[in-house]
Amino acid sequence: MPDDPRFTAALALVLQHEGGFTNDPADPGGATQYGISLRTVVKVDADMNGLLDFDLDGDGDVDVDDIKALTPEAAAAYYRHQWWDKFGYGQIKDDHIAAKVFDLAVNMGAKQAHICLQRALRAAWLPTLEDGVLGPNTMRSVNAADPRSLLAALKAEAAGFYRLLSATKTFLARYREGWLTRAYS
Repeated sequence: MPDDPRFTAALALVLQHEGGFTNDPADPGGATQYGISLRTVVKVDADMNGLLDFDLDGDGDVDVDDIKALTPEAAAAYYRHQWWDKFGYGQIKDDHIAAKVFDLAVNMGAKQAHICLQRALRAAWLPTLEDGVLGPNTMRSVNAADPRSLLAALKAEAAGFYRLLSATKTFLARYREGWLTRAYS
């Protein structure tokens, strides 16, 4: 994979927010390292070779031990292929918006992060279909928007999502302050 300073900077933001290994029983994702949760990678076979990509200890399954063994390099490769390239974040012209959408997607899921972006576009006077897809129309609007206005609106939309999530799923309320810090950073 070619060196991409934009991806590298965006990944640094994600890793700053995600930190290292955790296995919080209250976290629906389960064991997590660098923001990669056991729940999301337990069955990943991206190259479709019949082998589980995250069976890092080679024992035939993906479990907590594999998450603990995850290296920063493997996390970077996963994020590059399964997030940055897959969703086209590199096509976003403004570095800060690209990094912010990527960071939010890792935490709240790509569809929800894209909905927040589409709502932010509406707030920045660029009406966009709110479908959670970062398609050509949304991308055109993102790249036509004033980056400062769009970034401010995106942060506000993300914070609103996190507030609503922590209010409706009270077992997640313990994460609210961290989520709000992430939203506004």
